[in-house]
Amino acid sequence: MLNPVSQDLIDALRASLPAACFRPIEPRYLEEPRGRYIGQAGVLLAPATVEDVALIVLACNRFKVGIVPYGGGTSLVAGQVMDDGPVPVLLSLERMNKVRDVDAESNVMIAEAGVILADVQASAKVADRLFPLSLASEGSCRIGGNLSTNAGGVQVLRYGNARDLCLGLEAVLPDGSIWHGLSRLRKDNTGYDLRDLLIGAEGSLGIITAASLKLFPRPDRHVTAFLAIRDPAAALELLTQCQTAFGGMVSAFELIHRQGLEFLTEVLPHIRQPFTDPPDWMVLLDLGVSGEKGVTARLEGLLGVALETGIVKDALIAQNEQQRADFWAVRETIPEANRLVGAIYSHDISVPVARIPEFIRRADALVAGITTARINCFGHVGDGNLHYNVYAPKGQDKRAFGDVIEAVKDAVYDLVHELGGSFSAEHGIGRLKIPDLVKYGDPAKLAAMRSIKAALDPNGIMNPGAVVPPV
Repeated sequence: MLNPVSQDLIDALRASLPAACFRPIEPRYLEEPRGRYIGQAGVLLAPATVEDVALIVLACNRFKVGIVPYGGGTSLVAGQVMDDGPVPVLLSLERMNKVRDVDAESNVMIAEAGVILADVQASAKVADRLFPLSLASEGSCRIGGNLSTNAGGVQVLRYGNARDLCLGLEAVLPDGSIWHGLSRLRKDNTGYDLRDLLIGAEGSLGIITAASLKLFPRPDRHVTAFLAIRDPAAALELLTQCQTAFGGMVSAFELIHRQGLEFLTEVLPHIRQPFTDPPDWMVLLDLGVSGEKGVTARLEGLLGVALETGIVKDALIAQNEQQRADFWAVRETIPEANRLVGAIYSHDISVPVARIPEFIRRADALVAGITTARINCFGHVGDGNLHYNVYAPKGQDKRAFGDVIEAVKDAVYDLVHELGGSFSAEHGIGRLKIPDLVKYGDPAKLAAMRSIKAALDPNGIMNPGAVVPPV
């Protein structure tokens, strides 16, 4: 059983930590973006070194007090807020915000967990390298949280998830020991891979304090196109053609529905849109090109054939960096428009790429059979990850639809499960999706997760209530 934060624990922490570690508990630390949970904390600590993190964990383990790690606060599944149970310590990594090293020759960066993702990208750029993880929240999310949730984003198709972009970790384990695992090696078969165990664990097995990150050569240029397409099946046809024609140059392939652009018109009208009359379905295509000439002409030829066959209905190729930025601004602000409109329920799902058209068709029919709603389906079609979000009809209050939330969610998740997909593609489990993990998770996997948790964290202090379902 965990204990709440006590004065004895606070006194012990004050005796061993610098005064700068102690921070006032501002409301922002207890909130999450969707407003579904309000957290609690007995004390807020912001250590600046891994040694200080180890002292905090050691003390909490001795007093059997829970620790909730806090990165940028952008989790959409309540991984960063604990709304009930014994009052925990809230541990913010914001002061651990140094890029320790950039090794351009080895294509490796060593960054502390509190470095904002956009700053990781900028540090790589200074060294003429690319760190390709790219998210809508990259101006505020932090790399430790990105790794703890195995974040995805728009370039997974080419570069992989956060897990694929990490070579090693420095972390504090639940007993207060420090794992010095900042490897720069691509090959290291020396036993269990603790890196892969901690990545995606959302702080439930330890606290990531730094990471060695993979860097890549920067593309010389980008060829970006906004395309009106026939339907989602046409998107898959076009994706196959582009991958065949351009191979590894396809960095992003984003499916966008008309509803997303209508939301932008409704709540973010300053965003410049590519089409005067948005089509039902669109694709944002990005090719990262190095050295090879004639790519734009080849893309024009491919799209010309696609226009003739009806796969593509209209095609806009960015003529300069400003137009490319405008194209991407549309995609990157759709999540903000979604938030401003307010969803009845948002689904972060993945299905096998070939089954995307079937999922969209069947999910639309299922939702229509439950309630009248607007649906904004968009996402990273190249890796099978869709954000399938359901909204009240325009002019109606989403709070009036509370009685259908569970029915909508269950219908969508049941379909995803039937199609061999996942109910959580890139947002993680946190606390929000624990019941879904119990419902859809493989029993053997759940048993193994509980065993791993019990072995590494026998007192259950690490992010209690997150990720691992109770017995």
